[in-house]
Amino acid sequence: MGENGYYGEYGGKFIPEILVPAFNELQNAFQEAKKDVHFWEQYILTLQNYSGRPTPVTFADRLTKYFGKARIYVKREDLNHSGAHKINNAMGQALLAKRMGKTRVIAETGAGQHGIATAIVAAKLGLKATIYMGKEDVERQYANVFWMRQLGAEVIPVEYGAMTLKDAINAALRDWVENFETTHYLLGTASGASPYPEIVTFFQSIIGNEVKKQLFEMTGRLPTHIFACVGGGSNAMGIFYPFLKDEEVQLIGVEAGGKGEFSKQHASRLAYGQGEVGIAQGYKSYFLQNTDGQMKDTYSISAGLDYVGVSPILADLFEKKRVMMMAATDQEVLESLKIVMKQEGLIPALESTHAFAGAFQMIEHSSDRDIFVINMSGRGDKDIFNVAEGVNDSEWKKFITRKARQYK
Repeated sequence: MGENGYYGEYGGKFIPEILVPAFNELQNAFQEAKKDVHFWEQYILTLQNYSGRPTPVTFADRLTKYFGKARIYVKREDLNHSGAHKINNAMGQALLAKRMGKTRVIAETGAGQHGIATAIVAAKLGLKATIYMGKEDVERQYANVFWMRQLGAEVIPVEYGAMTLKDAINAALRDWVENFETTHYLLGTASGASPYPEIVTFFQSIIGNEVKKQLFEMTGRLPTHIFACVGGGSNAMGIFYPFLKDEEVQLIGVEAGGKGEFSKQHASRLAYGQGEVGIAQGYKSYFLQNTDGQMKDTYSISAGLDYVGVSPILADLFEKKRVMMMAATDQEVLESLKIVMKQEGLIPALESTHAFAGAFQMIEHSSDRDIFVINMSGRGDKDIFNVAEGVNDSEWKKFITRKARQYK
């Protein structure tokens, strides 16, 4: 997958010399593990017995009737232990870390789901864990911070830059420079320097492999459209990768449109055409940057999509027109969330709701011959504060005020 860590023009390995031994060790260990049938069997069995895989594909019959167009199916990654797809990659890399003899893992997190997953697998496998999280994201996702700490992980708020995901990645890289002999950097998304895009895609591809089998058993055919939200790209690559050669399946990534295309408050690198090719955080891809190459601040109601770059694999697939990119604004996401909850009784994460919003934008141009698969990459429990604020729920405000008074 990829040649010398490149996907077309994108990817590569732009790292300080001090990290070359760590990356070489990781590359060699990963390539050996890929060829080891027993390692893959251990990975699959661990996820089956610990995380509840395979996750089901649910036919959304009421949503289908609501729109009266394409048949809608939902891949239920929210049913993983930890509540999101992130545990697939976290468990795979943690097993790889143990194989390399590491005793500690570090990770970055935005929405907190990768941090939760890392803390969980570290506890399960007896590893120490340190999680870096932008201070802004700590405030937005404090419930996840609480659970990470209860699981035994050290959570370090990053208090510089925009205090979001890109800053957490920078902090984690600095830690790794100082501690790589005992520590594995458990990167959470399909970005970063090679071999991370390949590693994360490899472990997350379990999603698309299951979908292919499950949907064929349910319908006797492949889907016509697959939708996934896109921050760095892990859940998107996980569901897209097994379908890349199936040209009849349209693959659609949905970025964070924030407050709109011309607002300067979004995290859409590709759909809005505002990303520029550059090199940052170890890889070449599209980034939201100014004319001097400085990274811009990003914004999204969903912390997990609030990221300045995008997977080099997705950048290449976008340029080759194999993956289509859309954007959904905060308002479209909140409206889509209400529909999904009331029609299907599902509570997707705000990140995942971008995929629903993208599907709902396209569904008017579909027919009942089409099959839409939406990757529900996580559940929305973590977003209760953000959603309540977004919908301006008065009863929630009263509840928070009462609670605040109790602690005065």
